[in-house]
Amino acid sequence: MNKFFSKKNISNILFVIVLGIMLYPPSREWFMRQIAFAPSVNTEESIILDSYNWNLKGLNTDNVDFSKLKGKIIFVNFWATWCPPCRAEMPMIQKLYNDYGDKIVFLFVTTEDWPTVETYFNKNGYNLPVYNSYSNPPILFTETNSIPATYLIDKKGVVLINKVGSADWNSDKVRKLIDSNLIN
Repeated sequence: MNKFFSKKNISNILFVIVLGIMLYPPSREWFMRQIAFAPSVNTEESIILDSYNWNLKGLNTDNVDFSKLKGKIIFVNFWATWCPPCRAEMPMIQKLYNDYGDKIVFLFVTTEDWPTVETYFNKNGYNLPVYNSYSNPPILFTETNSIPATYLIDKKGVVLINKVGSADWNSDKVRKLIDSNLIN
């Protein structure tokens, strides 16, 4: 019995468990969700959105002319149903959307078609407004090819958050930032 609980066997068992968590998509998403932190707020230098010239085709909502969103707080998230970090942060984003969907503009941008997204949404109970790009987005949004990529833009076009990778979007930090910008 002592041979079974040797350091080597325990480390091998732990390795297999961690490997299983990382290879099995639902547990990988769960694990990513557990280690997600609130995104950092841009405090050093203000990044101003360079252009509002962008058109979006609504997949489950109306089309959007991004230029008509000037003066509003905007949450833009680039994502895909096949992306584990995207799926990991989606429950947190849905909670944020549930509370702020009528106060700020949410844009969830994907290259996937509506049937693919709809299947994923129905399975998980999401109701976020999803779009495809009709035209090229502002340069800031093209600086990375990684997803998820999320941007929180204030009423003046200042990029408050520019985050690549999953994050805890339902954190107190994000909510306080949004609340303080709703007042201004």
